[in-house]
Formats: sequence, C-alpha cells, structure tokens
Amino acid sequence: MSNKIYFNTPSRFSLKRSLVNVSTRLHHTLARKHAIKTAKKLLLTPARLKVKNLEPKGLQRSIVNSPQGKLTTYKLGTGPTWLITHGWSGSTSQFYPLMEHIAQQGFTALAFDYAGHGESEGQFGHLPAFVDALDVIADSCDEIVGIVAHSMGSAAVLESKHQKFQSVPLLLVAPVLNYLENLMQAVHRSGFSMKLFNAVIAEVEQEYQYPLQRINPQQHLLDRQAFTMIVHDPEDKIANFSISEEMASQSSWVELVSTASYGHSRIMKSQEVMESFNQLTQK
Repeated sequence: MSNKIYFNTPSRFSLKRSLVNVSTRLHHTLARKHAIKTAKKLLLTPARLKVKNLEPKGLQRSIVNSPQGKLTTYKLGTGPTWLITHGWSGSTSQFYPLMEHIAQQGFTALAFDYAGHGESEGQFGHLPAFVDALDVIADSCDEIVGIVAHSMGSAAVLESKHQKFQSVPLLLVAPVLNYLENLMQAVHRSGFSMKLFNAVIAEVEQEYQYPLQRINPQQHLLDRQAFTMIVHDPEDKIANFSISEEMASQSSWVELVSTASYGHSRIMKSQEVMESFNQLTQK
C-alpha cells in the first residue's frame, strides 16, 4: 500500500487521520465503485524507488512476462543461482552491493523488480501479486540454491509453495513476518475506512483466489526444515524485530543476527548481511 499509509505510525489523536476516516467512509457510501477504484490506486500503488547504488559492471537485464506485465530481471556473476527479492516500494538497485558480493563468491545473483516497482511494468502491488511473480520467475530459471529477501519480499517467499523454494536456505533481511497484523494496524492507524479497505481486498482475493486470512509467514517459517538466517536491526521501525527473535527461539532451523543503527533499508548493504550470506553458503 501507499508509503503514506504503510509507513505511518501515529500514536496519538490526529485531526488529519480523523478527516481521512470521515472522507473515505462518505466516499464509499455515496459512490462505491469510484471509491474502490480510487482506494485501489492509493493503497496498492507503490512508490518507484530512485536508484541510489552504482550499477555493477556486467549486470545483465532481461524481461520475463507475467500476468502483471513485463518484469525486469537482473543477473550478475556465474555459478549456482541465488534469487533476490526486494520489498514494498523497493527495487533491485537496493541489492547491488550484495549482488556484487554474491558474484564474487562464485554464484549467480538473480534479482527482479515486482510489478509497479523499479523498471518493471504494472501499477499495482500486493502480497498475492508478489507470490505470483515469484513463481513466474522461478519457472523461468534453472535450479535455485538459495534466496535472499527483504521486508515484504520475505513474506512473499514464505507464502510461495513453489517447489524450488521449499528446501533451499533463506537469508531474510528485516523481514515483515507479521504481514497481516502489520497491514491491518497500518490501515487502522491511518484512519482509512476499514470497510472501504476490505472492499479493495475482496477484489484482490477474488482476482488471485488468495484469501487474506490464509497469509501466515510465521507459521510457514516454523514449518520449514531448511536453514534460515535473519538479519535484523532492533531499531527497525517497519518490521518488528521481536518477531524475528521469537522465530529464532522457536525453531532450530532459524538463526538471528542482530545489527545496530541500520534501520529497515540501509541494512541491505551491511557487513552483517554479507557475512550471513557467506555462512549460509558454507552450511
């Protein structure tokens, strides 16, 4: 959903939030179809992240067709493939430093931009579309030996039932593991009409045959029997660090690496992520 809502976490009364609630409820009551169309654009349109990292030399772009439009893929290096997936309003460019590191270790780093993100086509984004895109990318490539995922991309990887993902190691960076709870709380805090929000979700559920209540990344992670490393910052204001701690304490397959002062996004090019990748390749 829109950054203005997804990343908005007010803790006290807000006149603006109250006005949002009144206006969206009234809009839904007086013009239901138009309200849903407008809400879909607001809630499901990600921000196109501007490239901040230098593009690695030798980076190869390709196109993969998907139901959401043409998805841009990026490949660097040679050897066994590690798939990389960004999060909401993210892009592959955030992973350029890690892709260089992966290539230097003798692997192929394969990343892609979700629909509505980076250089890919499309306007809308949401978890069912993320899962669908992941499966399309997996079908388009040969064997995958590991996956790196950031934020909401982590939830998508855990939700996917694709056979190529089930027994490979995962490196989850600042993962949003309580996706459904996080989503509902964010919408509630924004003041947006929950009735209108539910109407938008109903359309997505029907289109993808993907009931919202089915989403449960935490349980899927606990059910896995392949090694997972989580790199997370306790100061992360987007993804709940305590849930990463809980997952590591509940599963012998999950190891948590705590960082300091990186927050939610800068952590992707931290030394801890690079070292965690090295550890996974040696297990």
